[in-house]
Amino acid sequence: MQGVLEEALERVRGEPTRLTVAGRTDTGVHARGQVASHAGSPAPARSLNGVLPRDVRVVASDPAPDGFDARRDARTRLYRYRVLARAAASPFEHGRALHWSGPLDRALLERCAALVAGSHDFTAFTPTQTDHVRFERDVVRSEWLKGGPDVLEYWIEADTFMRHMVRILVGTMLGVCAGRMDVDGFAALLTGRPREEAGDTAPPHGLCLEAVRY
Repeated sequence: MQGVLEEALERVRGEPTRLTVAGRTDTGVHARGQVASHAGSPAPARSLNGVLPRDVRVVASDPAPDGFDARRDARTRLYRYRVLARAAASPFEHGRALHWSGPLDRALLERCAALVAGSHDFTAFTPTQTDHVRFERDVVRSEWLKGGPDVLEYWIEADTFMRHMVRILVGTMLGVCAGRMDVDGFAALLTGRPREEAGDTAPPHGLCLEAVRY
C-alpha cells in the first residue's frame, strides 16, 4: 500500500513523496485505520482517490504539526483478527476471516487472551529470523468478542507489534482449542520461550489494522 500511495502522491503533488506509515502490514493483511505522514503540504484526499486503485482510499488528508511522524509519534496500534467458526465457509467472509471448521471453545480463547494483557516477552510470537532487538511489548487490550453470526474477533492493542505477532498469537490460541497445548503452556510462552514452541501462524487475510492512537 505504501508504494501505491507514494505513486499517487507523486502524480498529484508533482514531485516524489516519501511516506512514513504508522504500522507495517504483511501482504494480505487489511488496514482500515492506517495513518501516514510526509513532508510538505498535503494533497487533497479527493485528488488522491481519483488516481488510486479501487481497493485503496484516503479518508482524510490534513496538515500536521511540524515534526509529526506517523510511526514514531504513535502511542498504540489496534488490530482485529476475524475467525468464522462453523462447518461451512462463507463467500461473504472470503478474504476477510479465517474459516475454522473445528471445535472452538470461546472460554479457552478468553483465558488465553487475558494472559496476553500486560508487559511480556513475545519472542515466541515472532519469526526466529528477525531484525527485532527488543521483544518486550506492552499490551493494553486483549480480548475475544462476538463479531456476528458464527464470527469471533480477537482485538489486541499494544505500544508496538513485532512481525507476525498477532497472527502467531491467534494461531497458538486456536491450537489450544484444538488440544495441541493447554492454557498453562500458552502462559509459559509469554516468558520469552523460543518460536518453535508456539503454534502456527494464522493466515494474513483475517487480520486488519483498525486504528492508531496518538
